[in-house]
Amino acid sequence: MLTKTLTLTQFLIEERRRFPQASGAFNSLVLGVALACKALARRVAHGALSGMYGGVGETNIQGEAQQKLDVLANDTFLHCLQWGGYARGMLSEEMEQPWISEIAGQGDYLLAFDPLDGSSNIDVNLSVGSIFSLLRAPSERKRAETSDFLQPGSQQLAAGYAIYGPATMFVLTVGRGVQGFTLDPEIGEFLLTHPQMTIPAQTKEFAINASNSRFWEPPIRRYVEECLAGSKGPRGKDFNMRWIASLVAEAHRILTRGGVFMYPRDTKDPSKAGRLRLLYEANPIGMLIEQAGGRASTGAGPVMQVQPESAHQRIGFVFGSREEVERIERYHAEGPVAAEEDTPLFNLRGLFRPNS
Repeated sequence: MLTKTLTLTQFLIEERRRFPQASGAFNSLVLGVALACKALARRVAHGALSGMYGGVGETNIQGEAQQKLDVLANDTFLHCLQWGGYARGMLSEEMEQPWISEIAGQGDYLLAFDPLDGSSNIDVNLSVGSIFSLLRAPSERKRAETSDFLQPGSQQLAAGYAIYGPATMFVLTVGRGVQGFTLDPEIGEFLLTHPQMTIPAQTKEFAINASNSRFWEPPIRRYVEECLAGSKGPRGKDFNMRWIASLVAEAHRILTRGGVFMYPRDTKDPSKAGRLRLLYEANPIGMLIEQAGGRASTGAGPVMQVQPESAHQRIGFVFGSREEVERIERYHAEGPVAAEEDTPLFNLRGLFRPNS
């Protein structure tokens, strides 16, 4: 198998040859992330036999109940990445404050990560994953600060995720397309199996949590209504709806076969601008999607142009096939459209009741 395809290490070495002045620290950091993902894949694969199902009786900075595997995943990332000295600081969903290297100026990079995305799926044996974003640390040789992480997604050097499903995959971009690697458990290596992943510009599939329909903004309601109207509606084609409740799984499906994902800003909690976190969920997934030819948006504009204001900032997130995301952005720009009296999906007898 090794004679037929590149390992992740070989791929990174080939990329490094484009930069003769590179020290190798970048590659070492990415391989450290991959090592953490291998370790987690093994624990996740044991399922209930691992003794890691269930909660720990505490909540994280997001106010969400922590699962045992959430804590284990966070500890695994820190263990695999602290020793090398390549990261000056690391920001995680599971930590209120970032981990900062005790040696001032040590490490040229910052890592933001969600150690275990989709943990609500753990107990029912559905796909979960890990997400990461790699940023350059400030040129000043000083200890990292939380403010150093507040960089727009356009400044990411690399981004990726691991998905722990029937096969474990490591999907990566270093700014030249998206590459998918599959873990071969016999040799313990990630092998390049999905080179240059691309997203079709059009789709007939969308993903959204329909239980929040009464809180959606009018442009999102309009878009979903048109999709559900099918071939007899304004879109002239039938759509399928999907929802896995795991950002990694949703992104992987779209990278593999196209589609559009929506977790938009809504009125459910006016104090929150969205559900997903900007720095370690929306930005890295956004970079992957755009490197694969898709589009990543807040719903109104490019998500990777947003200037972060806080480490755990939430944001509305829409991504996937370019033409569909651009349509949603256009609906936001056009503003509310008056509903017709016989609207089939949102009137009093419709599928989504506006006042329910």
